[in-house]
Amino acid sequence: MAVPSSVEVTKLLLAWNQGEPAALDKLVPLVHAELSRLAHHYMAGERTGHTLQTTALVNEAFLRLVDSSQVRWQNRAHFMAVSAQLMRRILVDFARSRNYLKRGAGAQQVPLDEAMVIYGSRGLVFFLTRHYRLG
Repeated sequence: MAVPSSVEVTKLLLAWNQGEPAALDKLVPLVHAELSRLAHHYMAGERTGHTLQTTALVNEAFLRLVDSSQVRWQNRAHFMAVSAQLMRRILVDFARSRNYLKRGAGAQQVPLDEAMVIYGSRGLVFFLTRHYRLG
């Protein structure tokens, strides 16, 4: 498929800004390949075994772009810059949520004095050294 001209993409973005729904339908196939290349670039910098795939990143970015009625697109370069920024944010949010789950994700916090009542001093020391590698 031939690379679409910047002028053609810009015209469709401006028409989309003005509320023309058909413009979005024409725009998607024109920018999809470029968004996929951009997503592939960002995914190449992620850890091995990342559960988010390139296609999912493109789809998530595109969903956020479609929902962003506040943005007044200036041209193709503006669209791609915003798309790139969205992809980076999606990856950061994904990493934060993964670390949140990895670090306990809302596990019930028990104050130390309550733990003393539950486990007793010897049991608490055993629990802490076994689970937190203190000893």
